[in-house]
Amino acid sequence: MSNAAAIGRSLRTYYAPGRAARLDAFHRRFLGPGELAFDIGAHVGDRVASFRRLGARVVAVEPQPRLARLLRLLFGRDAGVARVTALVGAAPGEAVLRLNTANPTVATASPDFIAAAAGAPGWEGQAWDAALRLPVTTLDALIAAEGRPDFVKIDVEGFEAAALAGLSLAPRSLSFEFTTIQRGVAADCLARLASLGYRACNACLGESMRFAHPAPVGPEAMAAWIAALPAEANSGDVYASLEPARLVAGLPEAPGPGVA
Repeated sequence: MSNAAAIGRSLRTYYAPGRAARLDAFHRRFLGPGELAFDIGAHVGDRVASFRRLGARVVAVEPQPRLARLLRLLFGRDAGVARVTALVGAAPGEAVLRLNTANPTVATASPDFIAAAAGAPGWEGQAWDAALRLPVTTLDALIAAEGRPDFVKIDVEGFEAAALAGLSLAPRSLSFEFTTIQRGVAADCLARLASLGYRACNACLGESMRFAHPAPVGPEAMAAWIAALPAEANSGDVYASLEPARLVAGLPEAPGPGVA
């Protein structure tokens, strides 16, 4: 499959009918009008679009050149979206992004991620067949340039712990993707969150946008839960918040300011 065809597949998947309403209903607990979101690994911009529909400003970070061009086409005239074409890591500099042209959702700057995927169930046939050397920024640098976000979404295919290592100011809420082929990365992320002061977490498996736990759990309990997941669970997102009420399953709408 060509890269253009693969991006087209992503557009059909992530902009499928009904998905926008589900995204907005879920994200409303984290964001409101005038607030700031960072989308780290923006891909085709479906989360950016959701954050904008909720009235939030967005910093959309996407290192893949073709996807960065797509984001420019989608949001280039929107003053509420700042676009950054870079990787996000532990320190400023450069790193190699390895591209999967047939499946651009799994481009990664982590050689360990590629090694973990090799031969793993559910990852058969994946090939990282191109590479680019790209600039690396940090979450702290983005905060210095754009302001302190109310919510940060991180989805960078095995590079999540590196991204969190470059964060020293805890946003009100954030999420990071995890995979069952790299549970240790998730454990490292959760340890980092604990060091930043987060005590409440929940998680969604896959793209369900439904919390797996009825009430938030601590970072250590979340790490144990991920460690016990079957391999076929494959992936999901951990959500952490300084305001635990935002992480209660079935919450109909976002809590007001200061609710904890």
